[in-house]
Amino acid sequence: MGILKGRPAKLVKEEAYKPFYMHRTGHWLGMDVHDVGAYKLNGEWRMLEPGMVLTVEPGLYLRAGTKGLTKRWWDIAVRIEDDLLVTKEGNEVLSAEVPKTVAEIESWMAG
Repeated sequence: MGILKGRPAKLVKEEAYKPFYMHRTGHWLGMDVHDVGAYKLNGEWRMLEPGMVLTVEPGLYLRAGTKGLTKRWWDIAVRIEDDLLVTKEGNEVLSAEVPKTVAEIESWMAG
């Protein structure tokens, strides 16, 4: 889209994406929408275990007035979420049937 210019590896290292992506890629999911639980144990990132449920929800938030952001992109936000159950074999996408493409969402909205 041309919002960030430069080599992707350098942009990531410099965290140039931070004005547009201000949270992590997901969170624990349980009895509450944002369930409690440690992401790190003894200072190390926690390994996923069968039975854990988490979200995967990348988002892009283009706020009006953001320095360097062309006006045509102001006030656009996109976030697509999936909910996953960690299994012994890998994972099960609990939200697999939820519409995610533009065509699927427009069809569902019209229906």
